[in-house]
Amino acid sequence: MKRILATVVALALSASAAFAHDFTLGNLEIHHPASKATLPGQPVGGGFMTITNKGAEADRLVSITAADVSDDVQMHEMAVENDVMKMRQLPDGIEIPAGAKVELKSGGLHVMFMKIKHPFKEGEKFKATLTFEKAGKIDVDFKIEAAKPGAAHGEGASGNHEGHQQ
Repeated sequence: MKRILATVVALALSASAAFAHDFTLGNLEIHHPASKATLPGQPVGGGFMTITNKGAEADRLVSITAADVSDDVQMHEMAVENDVMKMRQLPDGIEIPAGAKVELKSGGLHVMFMKIKHPFKEGEKFKATLTFEKAGKIDVDFKIEAAKPGAAHGEGASGNHEGHQQ
């Protein structure tokens, strides 16, 4: 009985480790970098994650590269201005305040993989390098999750941003 219990506990721990998708760089914790599956011919894909700064001073995510999927990776912000949803590129990056958690998600701060080289397929992953102003660089894996069929633009859809036909 003890052996069965030990096996169950070991399997549970290994399963939780397999689902854990976190990376640490100094005082920064990057939780679950992910993207959504895209349609064939879709020109862009979105990227999402949560970054926690456990340090005493702010840092800034200044760039992201992902050569296998895009030669142009941008950071964007969506916000409502005068009842109109607007998106703008953040060329100076995204500040990660000291002691704070910053969530990159659909409808807010997010990553845009422009002119993607191939469709993002559910269940696959791709490598990217995040560069922070103070902490430096870290390689992470973006897991590609299912697109939400029928989701309205900006509500967890595949991050297609139809207006980004560059």
